[in-house]
Amino acid sequence: MPIKNVLVVDDSPTDRQHLTDILSKGGYSVSTAASAEEGISKAKASKPDLVLMDVVMPGQNGYQATRELSKDEATKHIPVIICTSKNQETDKVWGLRQGAKDYVTKPVNGAELLQKIKALG
Repeated sequence: MPIKNVLVVDDSPTDRQHLTDILSKGGYSVSTAASAEEGISKAKASKPDLVLMDVVMPGQNGYQATRELSKDEATKHIPVIICTSKNQETDKVWGLRQGAKDYVTKPVNGAELLQKIKALG
């Protein structure tokens, strides 16, 4: 199934805008959430084709949110790409273990991100 609608979950307005710009220029329709809890709620309500998930956020973190989305019957079919400043190999392994399909580190390389999304689609 081709990816058209992407939900960006990040507590940083700057990062949300940067990712929205990259995705919009790539031809994707973008919605955003400022917290993991809002992201889970929006994912369940709007069923995006992909979720880009930050890790370090107040309240629930992105690993917890990714795990919740990947285990919920209503959202487990939605791929998650973790998009974070956490760049250690152990962070990546842990993210993929939570159910993420891929892992991108900040600052995000737009061409690389679009290529990873295309590969999932």
